Amino acid sequence: MILGVDGRVLAVIAVVLVIGAAVQGLVGLGLNLVSAPVVTILDPSLMPEVPLLLATVLPLMTLVRSHAEIDWGGLGWVLSARLPGTAAGVWMLAVFSDKHLGITVAVMVLLAVALTVHAVEVPVRPATLTVAGFLSGVAGTATSIGGPPVALLYQHRSPDQIRSTLAILFTVGAGMSLAGIWVAGHFEIRLLVLALLLIPCLAVGTWVGGRLHGVVPDPVIRYAVLVVCGASAVALLVRSLVG
Repeated sequence: MILGVDGRVLAVIAVVLVIGAAVQGLVGLGLNLVSAPVVTILDPSLMPEVPLLLATVLPLMTLVRSHAEIDWGGLGWVLSARLPGTAAGVWMLAVFSDKHLGITVAVMVLLAVALTVHAVEVPVRPATLTVAGFLSGVAGTATSIGGPPVALLYQHRSPDQIRSTLAILFTVGAGMSLAGIWVAGHFEIRLLVLALLLIPCLAVGTWVGGRLHGVVPDPVIRYAVLVVCGASAVALLVRSLVG
């Protein structure tokens, strides 16, 4: 056991984090879409704190390479609305059981996959940014998956703007969520230590993602990620409903 987590479970989580970090390095999001269902299945006690802690670190690696096209105006609306969304997410954490949390994570991932497959186009304006920010706060705090509502708005922008804008959102937004969880008294120090031990997985994944730029066709990566995320979410949903 390492900090209360079985060594084999930790090894699987490490591999999943490498994959998720590589995906996020390519398309701008994916770390928690890939990892959250697996973490919830293997050890629900790590949710959502460990994924959120890691979500504050990985975007900093992205910003080192790409930060020129950040949409600061849009982020102002998103982050302002994320504050009340964070409060709602903290309330959900206090009310939901592990079973309910598992169902919520699974539904969030499946919804994100469905919206991505159908390429729903939503205009980027203050009203939609505000709604996306609030939903990002709720989902990001309760499930660690706060990227899809905002990514949906920016999907037709340049890849650099998507990656850099979402990187700021993930770092600041995850920080808000963690602060809310800490104020509510749900935060455990062992989870911080565990997240620190897993940071090298993010570095490896970021390196892999960088090596794949221009090598693997974007459509192949996109659909492979959707299949992995969808399969993980379905497995989590079935487990939560039956268990």
